[in-house]
Amino acid sequence: MKHKMKIVINAPVVIGFVCLMFLATLLGLLTGGAATRLLFQTYRSSPLSPLTYLRLFTHVLGHSGWSHFMGNAAYLLLLGPMLEEKYGSAALVKVILITALITALINTVFFPHVALCGASGVVFAFILLTSFTGFRAGEIPLTFLLIAVIYIGQQLYESVFVKDHVSQLSHIIGGIVGSVIGYKWNRKTHA
Repeated sequence: MKHKMKIVINAPVVIGFVCLMFLATLLGLLTGGAATRLLFQTYRSSPLSPLTYLRLFTHVLGHSGWSHFMGNAAYLLLLGPMLEEKYGSAALVKVILITALITALINTVFFPHVALCGASGVVFAFILLTSFTGFRAGEIPLTFLLIAVIYIGQQLYESVFVKDHVSQLSHIIGGIVGSVIGYKWNRKTHA
């Protein structure tokens, strides 16, 4: 007897997030960047504008181009389903929103003339959060330490020595957010 194969939506939040990123990037490119500047970048702007507050979250949807989008989408689609299965869809939405908000606020306060867009902070949160999937009480996973040293060390190095218009700060902040959340969530379940 033959079994029919079917496509299943195994990670609705991750797939939905990547689809929104795709649409935001497409809209940005179709408008010559105008939509990205208006809706999908965070920067210091008037506190009286409702868009200022919207952009604190929507900046993770916009990307500077297809290469930027593809790099982030690939990591999200690779890591996200495992995280969504382990922690649940609602928890993953929280990770995305918390990471977006913290990276936007820090960028706005410390780099008021720099516009920030892209899901790189969320990607780094996912990377560090993934290293906690095998966490047990009283233990620090060696994979977490190695990932932290490699990724955060690389970002610190590049922030000092490489001038490439990439926000290493959002990567570092995303990694810290993923580490803190991963530690807290896994400590509770294994306490």
